[in-house]
Amino acid sequence: MLISKLITRLAALFGAAIILASCTVVVEEPPTRPLPPRPDRPQICTREYAPVCARAGSRQRTFSNACMARAAGFRVQHPGQCRPQSSRPDRPQACTMEYRPVCAKRGGSIRTFGNACGARAEGYRVIRPGACR
Repeated sequence: MLISKLITRLAALFGAAIILASCTVVVEEPPTRPLPPRPDRPQICTREYAPVCARAGSRQRTFSNACMARAAGFRVQHPGQCRPQSSRPDRPQACTMEYRPVCAKRGGSIRTFGNACGARAEGYRVIRPGACR
């Protein structure tokens, strides 16, 4: 009888040891709070393609839409892509292929151009419509 009580007690202790060994210690830390959203910047932007030119300090960059520019911390300057600044802003950057000849002069050189835009783009001053004689 004594042995059977001892075996029963040992079995109970062994069972309790197994239960206690399987417990996990849980350390409770204070909850981490997400940072509040910045009211001056959007949190979610669409993928709409409506390009804008934006600036942040001295940096200028084209974004696919105004929301994306603001989300990156840029201020929208104008719709459309950013264009490199010309060293000669008085000269056009692109001309049509319209044929309306002009006679133009630069320094001592006189030349016929297909149109006035083409002449100005090359740094010439239009002196009269039509071909040079």
